[in-house]
Amino acid sequence: MIQRLLRLRPLAAAAALLLFPTSPLAGQERPPGALPASPGAAAEAQLQDALSRPAVQSGLSAIDARTEATVELLRDLALIVSPSGQEAERAARVAEEMRRIGLSDVEVDDSPNAIGRIPGRSGRALVFISTLDDLATVAEHRRAADGPPVLRGDRLEGPGTNTSSITAAMLAAAEGMLHAFGEAGTTPEHDLVFAAVAQEETGLVGMKAIYARYRDRAVGFVDILGDGRSVSYGALGIHWWRVEGSGPPGHSLGGGLPNVNQGLARAVDRILTEAAHLQDPETRTVVNVAMLRSGEVFNHKPAEGWFSLDIRSLEAERIQAIEARVADLLAGVSDETGIPLRLEPWQIMPGGQLPGAREAEIVQTSAAIGRWMGFEPTLSNAGSSNMNVAIAGGTPAIGLGGERGGDRGFVSEWASVEAMMRSARHVFLLGMLLGDVAAQPFHHGNHEARAPGVNLTVEGPSSAPWSSSSPPHAFARSSAIVARNARAADR
Repeated sequence: MIQRLLRLRPLAAAAALLLFPTSPLAGQERPPGALPASPGAAAEAQLQDALSRPAVQSGLSAIDARTEATVELLRDLALIVSPSGQEAERAARVAEEMRRIGLSDVEVDDSPNAIGRIPGRSGRALVFISTLDDLATVAEHRRAADGPPVLRGDRLEGPGTNTSSITAAMLAAAEGMLHAFGEAGTTPEHDLVFAAVAQEETGLVGMKAIYARYRDRAVGFVDILGDGRSVSYGALGIHWWRVEGSGPPGHSLGGGLPNVNQGLARAVDRILTEAAHLQDPETRTVVNVAMLRSGEVFNHKPAEGWFSLDIRSLEAERIQAIEARVADLLAGVSDETGIPLRLEPWQIMPGGQLPGAREAEIVQTSAAIGRWMGFEPTLSNAGSSNMNVAIAGGTPAIGLGGERGGDRGFVSEWASVEAMMRSARHVFLLGMLLGDVAAQPFHHGNHEARAPGVNLTVEGPSSAPWSSSSPPHAFARSSAIVARNARAADR
């Protein structure tokens, strides 16, 4: 029986694609006394076997032949102003392209995500993800631009090109897969789903909708962010809060206490004093206060104010423990100063680690593809993108990082055509290698091996903010809260 896609034990050396049932590797036994092949070596063998197949080579050639058309698609996508929450027109253009290349069941959902698929036979799905929305600054520059993006050498230059290059790459890969399966006269084992997701920059809203839809039958998620020079297999949890305080306002002449600034300042001092002992490079645990706001004039004490709180770690339990401790500190400061303090979620990026993920086939296969493309990918357990939603829910996912262009968010933004087409080839090979393997679920039944301490009710948001009168365990809800009004530009 051929390999499972994402199992935790090392890969067997004799891996074969259902697309190519006559693979010479299928059924071979290891000589007595021989050691099992490493996951990396098995992935290399599987890739080389796939690359020897005419249908795969034909698919790669089809992708290369569509380079100019892919650039034109990217130009179209970049011209559509699409800040987070306003992606409907770009989603419609992506759906139009999905229909053109022949994907099935194409739709734009309420997020709005553009979704299409290549139907498989197993009832399972391998889901590819690209980001549909732009930073607000990108949208502003696109509105102010004099004309469409301009191709100069390898660069398509202009606002809106950088992020959308991964959507163009994903669609080029999908067309290559359709071509390859057509050449082979077969269909993939699993559904190959392609989703350009909305509102990544404001709380991973589109990804949460996709995950809710596919989590029970997904064998894995591939978040496309670049050409695969880096591969993330774990998720860094990042929780952004606003600590808000309120108190009686008044003129300086009748001022005095209570004063909201005293409550805020004391809370900041207590948190940062303890934070010095909480920082942990090994688990990337960080606690920081970056913004402090209150008051408008010199001669009045303010009625309200707030400060930011950034808590992040590879370990969900550490985040929860820190949040519980912050709850205690705020409650104490409130009692001392008479200033009620409450925590409002600003952006909650779920995180988690799946045991054995680094050696899983989806990771090692992606790394093997990167080496075939001419670079040695870096592997990281600290991803921070749409993939976090899946990993926090206990479902295998990777983020393909690497090159795609530069100057994102500036007038001089550009996308690399070569990097875009490398991304397309990488995604194509992942689909051919992983989407056609008779995989079983990575975890038992209802995803019991979910990331520790993560609440999987991701529909959010929380109906009530935490306040200084709430119990510390209220922070356990935090991983389920959908972000609001936030731009995750530089996580």
